[in-house]
Amino acid sequence: METVHETSIPGLKLVARGKVRDIYEADRDHLLLVATDRLSAFDVVMPDPIPGKGAVLTALSNFWFERTQGILPNHMADGRPWATHPDNAAYQTLKGRAVLVHKAEPVLIEAVVRGYLSGSGWGEYQRTGSICGLRLPAGLTESARLPEAVFTPSTKAPQGEHDENVSFETAANRVGVELATRVRDTALRLYTLASAYARERGIIIADTKFEFGIKDGNLIVIDEMLTPDSSRFWPVDGWKPGGPQASFDKQFVRDYLLSINYNKKPPAPTLPAEIIQKTAEKYKDALSRLAPGHEALGWL
Repeated sequence: METVHETSIPGLKLVARGKVRDIYEADRDHLLLVATDRLSAFDVVMPDPIPGKGAVLTALSNFWFERTQGILPNHMADGRPWATHPDNAAYQTLKGRAVLVHKAEPVLIEAVVRGYLSGSGWGEYQRTGSICGLRLPAGLTESARLPEAVFTPSTKAPQGEHDENVSFETAANRVGVELATRVRDTALRLYTLASAYARERGIIIADTKFEFGIKDGNLIVIDEMLTPDSSRFWPVDGWKPGGPQASFDKQFVRDYLLSINYNKKPPAPTLPAEIIQKTAEKYKDALSRLAPGHEALGWL
């Protein structure tokens, strides 16, 4: 599969270019989401793509969308547009990394669920003993398993800026109590189902971020779902609380950037070939463990 850093599709209007996805208007009711091989760390897009990354994100999201639709419908209209539109040359070039989705109005909060203490949650806990206003037991260490999964929403920051953890009350003031409650309860159900499934396959989902939208007045899941970009994936057999963990996700790149004292601001430094290769291998390993049947599709 060809490595893709940026796309241009003749005849389709580019609606937005996110950190990873290029979004096009397919028709009045649908968008074409293209998962490129771009990688962002600390909310900064790296100059070097990760080969095959977009296909992994697409395959894994499609897998989870199908598996969780009994909890909540999602935005998927066609997960294989290159197969259903064989005469569309653009779709053929995007095989494995493009999906057609229903348009929806995004819910303007990030729905983060944490089952373990890591990342910004660990930093906040060290300062306050809480995350997003939720008091946690004293004496927890980095990467410790929480007594129960917690919903820790954040703002949706523009590209290049950092999301900010907020309390449930702040999130409810932004989107309304009823909607915030539905988002929280649904996100926790999705995480509970996914984390149990993943643990049986050797992966701890330490935390994850869901995106929700409104279509025809109903709440749906949008964007991506339970991928190495939106989650922290750790190996079950290597988990040891008390410090950082080995991972199947882009934390590997974050750790490298921290080791060279990167200031977390653009422009990002060039990544060494070894870091690029190992990151690609980690993404593919996560897919093979969680959704092994997708490997047979030959997308990677």
